Amino acid sequence: MEVFLLGKRLKELRKKSNMTQQELGRMINVTKVSICCYEKGTRIPSLETLIDLSNLFKVDLDYLIGNDTYVVSDNSDNYGIKMANEEIDLVKELRKHINIYSKLIDDPKRMLELIDKKVR
Repeated sequence: MEVFLLGKRLKELRKKSNMTQQELGRMINVTKVSICCYEKGTRIPSLETLIDLSNLFKVDLDYLIGNDTYVVSDNSDNYGIKMANEEIDLVKELRKHINIYSKLIDDPKRMLELIDKKVR
């Protein structure tokens, strides 16, 4: 589960429904603090809570946890992965920057370590 996407989507759904964190917490039987932590990504809801959120907002559980789109590898019909639309948008944007994209493809671990050092 992508905790960042869960928090982002939960907050978007809550605001779209014009609910406060306290109101949402009351509806699914958790505290306001829990809702705040879910939205910040510092706490992961239980499976039961995720199901309650999914039912309350009438969204698929896969959407809530960041699995929007099933992507199949170009090289094989047998391999597939679910990706969030935001992740797909990131890849599309990266492809526009060919130098960065090619370096990420060549050595993803090293490039991500460099990026991590820069953003700290």
